[in-house]
Order: sequence, then structure tokens, then C-alpha cells
Amino acid sequence: MKKLILASAIAALAANSATAATIYDDKGLTFKIKGDWQVQLRDNASKSKDAEVEFDDLEIKNSIAYDLGNGLTAYGQLDFGFKDAAEDKQDGDDLEEAYLGMKAHNMSVQVGKMDNAADDFGVEKAIEESLGKDVFHEFGSYKGDDVIRFDADFDVARVAISHELEADGEDSSNNESTEIFVEAGFDAVTLGAAFQTLKETPTSNSIDIWGVSAELDAGFVKFGMDYGVSDQGTSNDDVAMTNLVATFKAAKTTKVSVGYMEHDYDAANKDEEAFYGNVTYKFPTQKNVSVFAEVTHRDDDAGTDYDLDLLAGMRIKF
Repeated sequence: MKKLILASAIAALAANSATAATIYDDKGLTFKIKGDWQVQLRDNASKSKDAEVEFDDLEIKNSIAYDLGNGLTAYGQLDFGFKDAAEDKQDGDDLEEAYLGMKAHNMSVQVGKMDNAADDFGVEKAIEESLGKDVFHEFGSYKGDDVIRFDADFDVARVAISHELEADGEDSSNNESTEIFVEAGFDAVTLGAAFQTLKETPTSNSIDIWGVSAELDAGFVKFGMDYGVSDQGTSNDDVAMTNLVATFKAAKTTKVSVGYMEHDYDAANKDEEAFYGNVTYKFPTQKNVSVFAEVTHRDDDAGTDYDLDLLAGMRIKF
């Protein structure tokens, strides 16, 4: 039976402890630091843009956990990203996550700036998602500044629930949303479902988004599918998004993924689709060092003339 990992900060610490650098570990306090740096050469699908150096992930993650005894843990996360600064879109760093939480046995609650429960949804394996990662990332909301999130792990299933406060009148005021994500594993099959209700402003209509996903581990290849619908309320721009992907190991150090994405709009002449394929090689002596390449073909009903989207790059994690 597939063991699912609790999608909370403290569980992420435990799951990735082999790749995080432990700065301090004594008297019930653990401080770890992680990095995720990715640089690539990319010539994207737009005919009006030339090739450039892109920075996909330039992140430093700081994690602190206190053992309070009796199965209770207090933890905090402070993550900085430097992607926009590297591409001259802003000065300095960007605070990506900042939250505190408490974990008791298989449940946790955390409050602050973070990804919401909808971020856990999706199966795509693209390095650069030309049509977006999934229906929530493309047409909804997947993170916020005023988030309260609850996670629970029941061995064969896990549940995540989050709420983004409206914070009207405050500097952090933006979306107001509620999300729920459920995932369950049965031998080689994993099923998931998510729902979000979202208001972009206090006076705007609610947007309801839902999605379902399935993954099959056939041993030599893993298949994934997700399908989601965004109901735009009174708008005629309701859209369904489909992701299909297959991933297999060409060698012990080399992984290949091929996938298909589609946006199916209610409105005429707006549908879009993309096919992608990528390969990732991890160095056998240091698996946190990898090189990769990807090619994507994009098309739409509007008749836009796209080039192939080509990229190659390198990634280092610790």
C-alpha cells in the first residue's frame, strides 16, 4: 500500500532531511537550511522573443522545529526566492513563505504566508508549464499571504484544508478563498480530488474550481491524469483543463517524461493545447545535481504562430 506523506512543513522536513543541511540540532531544537537553484538556457515559443538565460528556482529555505514533548512539535518556515532579482524584475529577494505551525502526531496547523491546499493538486511533469501547472495554478489561487492551513495524514489517505483571509483594508488584502484537497493510495494507484471557492475582490462573483486526478505506477512507467474545471460565475469564459503524462526511467540515472495539456474554453476560438517531452539526468555520485532538456509544441484555435519551446539547464539542491 502506498505510503502518503503529510503535506505540511514539518513532514517535509522529515521527508527531505537527507538533502537538507542541519545547521543546529541540540536540546530539542533543529535548524535546517535547504537550497534549490536552477538555471537554464531557453528559447520560448514566442516568435517575438530571443533566447535568454532563465532562473527557474533560486531559493533558500530555512526551517526550525522545536520538540515540545508528548508528540508535540512547534515549527517555522522562512523561504526566500531570488528569481525575479536575477532577471532584473526587482531589487533584492522575494519572501516566498513565512509561517509558524504546530504538529501533533499525524495532524498539523500552520498560519502565515504559504501555499494553500490547492497547490497539492496535479500530476504534470513539465519543467516549464506553457499552459500552467493545473487548473488551480492557471485559473485560481494556490498561495496567499493570510493563510490558515490544516493537514492530516491517515496512512492510506491525507487531507489538507486551507482558508485565505480577505484581510480587507490591510496591506496584504487580495483574494479570499477556501480549499480542500484529499488524496488516497491503493497499492499502485493514487487518487486525488480538490475544490476551491475564490473571490478576487470583496464585491466580485465567486469562482468555483474543482479537479480530480489519478496516478498509476506500473513499475516500468508511471501514468498520471488530472482534469479540472473553473466556473467563472457569470462569465462565458468557463474552462476545463486536462493533463496527461507518462514518466519512465531510461536508465538508473535518467528519467524521461512526455505529456499533454489542454485548455477547453466555453468561449469560441480560445482553446489551447501543448505537447512536451523532457529528459533529466542525475549524476550517480551526487543525485542532487542534475542536468535536463525539454521541448514543447504549443497550438491554439486563435491561429497564433508559435515556435518550438526549447530549453536546457542545470539544477543543484541541498
